[in-house]
Amino acid sequence: MGVCSLQVTTASAAEEKPKSVDIVFTHDTHSHLNSFRTVVDGENVEAGGFARIKTVIDEKKEENPDTLVVDGGDFSMGTLFQTVYEEEASELRMLGYLGYDATTFGNHEFDYRSKGLAQMLDTAADSGDTVPSLLVCNVDWSEMNDERQLLKDAFDHYGVKDYEVIEKGGVKIALLGVFGKDSLSCAPTCALEFKDPIEAVKETVAAIKEKEDVDMIVCLSHSGTSEDPKKSEDELLAKAVPELDVIISGHTHTTLEEPIIEGNTAIVSAGEYGINVGSMHLSQNSEGRWEVEDYNLIPIRPDIEADEATQEKIDAFEANIDDTYLKQFGYTASEVLCENDYEFASVDDLYTKHTEHNLGDIMADAYIYGATHTKDYDGEEIDVAVVPSGTVRDTYVPGDVTVTDVFNSFSLGIGADGVPGYPLIKVYLTGKELKTVAEIDASISDYMTTARLYCSGLNMTYNPNRLILNRVTDVYLTKNDKREEIEDDKLYCVVADLYSGQMLSAVTDMSYGLLSIVPKNADGSKVEDFEDCIIYDGDQELKAWVSIARYMESFEEGENGIAEMPEYYNGLHDRKVVDDDKSLGARLKNPNKYAAMIVGVVLVVLLVLIFIIVLIVKVIRRICRRKLKKS
Repeated sequence: MGVCSLQVTTASAAEEKPKSVDIVFTHDTHSHLNSFRTVVDGENVEAGGFARIKTVIDEKKEENPDTLVVDGGDFSMGTLFQTVYEEEASELRMLGYLGYDATTFGNHEFDYRSKGLAQMLDTAADSGDTVPSLLVCNVDWSEMNDERQLLKDAFDHYGVKDYEVIEKGGVKIALLGVFGKDSLSCAPTCALEFKDPIEAVKETVAAIKEKEDVDMIVCLSHSGTSEDPKKSEDELLAKAVPELDVIISGHTHTTLEEPIIEGNTAIVSAGEYGINVGSMHLSQNSEGRWEVEDYNLIPIRPDIEADEATQEKIDAFEANIDDTYLKQFGYTASEVLCENDYEFASVDDLYTKHTEHNLGDIMADAYIYGATHTKDYDGEEIDVAVVPSGTVRDTYVPGDVTVTDVFNSFSLGIGADGVPGYPLIKVYLTGKELKTVAEIDASISDYMTTARLYCSGLNMTYNPNRLILNRVTDVYLTKNDKREEIEDDKLYCVVADLYSGQMLSAVTDMSYGLLSIVPKNADGSKVEDFEDCIIYDGDQELKAWVSIARYMESFEEGENGIAEMPEYYNGLHDRKVVDDDKSLGARLKNPNKYAAMIVGVVLVVLLVLIFIIVLIVKVIRRICRRKLKKS
């Protein structure tokens, strides 16, 4: 009798024990297979590295063999490993080696265009390696062309799905992926059409509910969060689809020290480049929903021992990079370009501190150096170089600056030649348009921080307290260390990378014609195809990162025969001056046409309101008079 009673009690206790799930996650690793030197929270650190991430994953799986390991997309484009994207598919294969269950597509997976992405997927599928599931539920295949068919075939070959169900420790988990609206806007070479993310997730969740018996739904979202509630796509998703239990939120490189809890949905992010790995433990409550009982971000630093077998596999992928990519530019990955004794701004600084930064200065200066030191340079003066914050991917720390460091700092894109790296282009803007460029930086980039502009040759002062589109109080060119006034109707030569040039041309449409920038050819005609504006160095496209590397090589050598970073970059040089004068006079002085338009609109609105109020008062008086007459 006692034995029987014990068995019943034990069974009852087992039934009462809530289900639980452990999740390890990353997103936006951007080809950072190796550890790297960067700035985190103002500290120069060595961070990341898949060999150390493998150690963390193994430790978590030792604690719980059924740990779910997932990624939120943008696993490619950020280091030299992307240069063997098509031939090696090293990013996906390494995610598989580390034990990831699933990932999704980010916008940078499309940087190598349809052909490159299709080839990468085919390479990964044919490698024989274990690779993670690829999930995305909102591709619209309703209208096909040759490019989309190429991708459809590659998706099918790899086995890309809307969702999948896996079991972890007796818990059935539905995983789905979604590609966000802002991700699509950041993928100019993407040939696919996408359904509305929220509607697609709703439909997919409905299908899961109908067809599957699951305990948990996890969404791998490359949409992101934002401080602006209207732009925080994953928070909007959680509100619209409350059945989601967890959203792994990629794209915005957000680091969430605590989950965002929206209803019963936990939104989590661990930051970019594998600097941190996210870890969470959830338990199921009596209502069948999941509660986060433990959440932490694990910094990936040298105190974590690197897994040797993982590093050997990474080294094998790396071995071909010098010969297959860098050799054509005359470089090797470990080659030292210069010695740096100074602190440069971090990438985060470019986004959060709206002022001049030495990191932007050196890149913009390098563009002009590169464009004026090609094999067939014709002597034309470059007036301005423009570097948007969104194209800068990493900073430089004190010590040797290598080819790898420089490539990592500007690793985006591919040229018309099919070779990794955005090339520089040369276009022409009027002086009036240059002033508009300055005003966009002063007024708009606070709302779109990827559009912060860092320039060489163009200097400006702005007051953030003035009316929007009326914040620039001074703008001029610098030639040979001397001020030169800008002539509105004159054409000026401007250098930027290919992607940024394309984005400049979108300003007119994005502002509904209020702001006008029309990149031109030397004869003043409108640029129709920016690939026609690419700067060549002999037979090669001049890549943006190569310009930076050559500029650093050109610095004066020190006693050891290695170029030294000039002290010039240890300070700032009035390229972007912030005048924080809050006085009424400073706010209203010298209004431009945009200020007049804004004031005019406000006055019209006020007049309309006054008219409506007067009308309402008259109506009320009439009603009162009628009542008085009747009484």
